[in-house]
Amino acid sequence: MKKSFKHLSWLLLLLIPLLIVSGCGKSSSKTVKVGIMGSDEKIWKPIQTKLKKEGINIKLVTFTDYNQPNAALTNHEIDLNSFQHTYFMNTWNKAHKTNIVSIGKTVRAPLRLYSKKVKTVSAIKKGDQITIPNDSTNEGRALHLLQSAGLIKVDNKVSLPTPKNITENKLKLKITPVDAAQTPRSLTDATAAIVNNEFASEAKLPDSECIYKEKLNKASIPYINIIATNKADKNNKTYKKIVKAYQTAETKKLLKKYYHGLSIPAW
Repeated sequence: MKKSFKHLSWLLLLLIPLLIVSGCGKSSSKTVKVGIMGSDEKIWKPIQTKLKKEGINIKLVTFTDYNQPNAALTNHEIDLNSFQHTYFMNTWNKAHKTNIVSIGKTVRAPLRLYSKKVKTVSAIKKGDQITIPNDSTNEGRALHLLQSAGLIKVDNKVSLPTPKNITENKLKLKITPVDAAQTPRSLTDATAAIVNNEFASEAKLPDSECIYKEKLNKASIPYINIIATNKADKNNKTYKKIVKAYQTAETKKLLKKYYHGLSIPAW
């Protein structure tokens, strides 16, 4: 009896370190919720697979509306998001009194003017309708794009113009703000539409239907897309590993494969 008790004691002594190691292994695995737009899943899935081997479990949370990811981030429903450019983030912070910060660059995504009815900007006629995204940042950006295309003029003293700030519209174009996700669909009725790249990709809009695109210069730097988090988490080491895992040659290849130049690496 004493012998068997001794054996049992030794067995327990051997098992305890194994149980401790096993327990530590489980607790070291971290789950990070990353908010993205649906079209970006194909870019993030390989990153998700790669980081799982390093003990970081990425849970992708997809959104369809630009107003959702930052609200979810502030409410700690997600840990990071990757959908917005710096200008959008700064405008959001100001309007909602939030503290969201960038922790890494992802892509440049020039806005494009698409049309199924005309082949060039010069073919747009008097009274034609052009739809633009209705969120304040991309609405202002879209109006600046129409100005650079020579279709309208806006008050340059206003950083984020709305249709009310159009100072010249010789063709009396009907500039109609709509939900950004609806801009591709609006091409059925409108002469042209300014479409953000993720929605252009989802709608499979061909490059041949792009009649004008935003120039990449100093003025477009604030429109570089980013990975963002709450300010309190900006130095989180796990989050920095995620940024590093995104900014790779493999991601560049995926962006080229799936977006065909719609999204350009910015790191």
